[in-house]
Amino acid sequence: MLFAILLGGLIGLAIGKFPGLLIGAALGAFLFNRLKKRLVTRLQDLQTGFIESVFAVMGAVSKADGTVTRDEIKMAEAMFDRFHLNTAQRETAKQAFNRGKSADFDLDVELQRFVQKSGRQPAFLQMFLQVQVSAVAADGEVHPSEHEMLVRIARGLGLPESQVDQLEAMLRGTHTGQAGRQPSSTQQINDAYKALGVSPSASDAEIKRAYRKLMSENHPDKMAGRGLPESMRELAEERTREISHAYDVIKEARKSS
Repeated sequence: MLFAILLGGLIGLAIGKFPGLLIGAALGAFLFNRLKKRLVTRLQDLQTGFIESVFAVMGAVSKADGTVTRDEIKMAEAMFDRFHLNTAQRETAKQAFNRGKSADFDLDVELQRFVQKSGRQPAFLQMFLQVQVSAVAADGEVHPSEHEMLVRIARGLGLPESQVDQLEAMLRGTHTGQAGRQPSSTQQINDAYKALGVSPSASDAEIKRAYRKLMSENHPDKMAGRGLPESMRELAEERTREISHAYDVIKEARKSS
């Protein structure tokens, strides 16, 4: 704000001397506050839209096989806790989930609406897809029919199918590590390469660049600056841990070979 006041004042001083200085400084402060309010409103709209669309699509995914099971409802409720939604946000999320599982819900229109509201920011769209992958993989695996639904969502967001494979690979790698299996297993190493979006034949330098790029794009602070709700920060942190885990798996595998 100080910069806006000084800039306005200097312009005013150049045009109208001391009276212009006062007028310019006041105008600079006014324009700064107005711009700040617009940005805050836009971020709030984006955050609300994120929660609504995320849970509406989650409801549609749950209904994909024709019925919504009690376990799927519990999964959605667990997401409320995981994202630390407050009372108002929980109500918004519940209504959105119910809207998504209704017979007349249009998945493609909902996805397009979110794409427009997000400003087509790649990292934001990827986070949206990550939530859906995390939801369907809550039991530790993604079934073929669920994978097809995720591919449809990715396409609706304008993301390549490889993004689904990448996120699924990250989750498999995490679950495998938690299960206590050796990180040198062929499956986990292949998943690590997929998670970073690189080929097993890539050089060490290429792998490091891919790792740094993903870490930069998904840094929680950067995501928050783009409008990611604070309640979703934990998911952004989880994604960076998965990226780091994949990179560590590859480094260990290459060191041993």
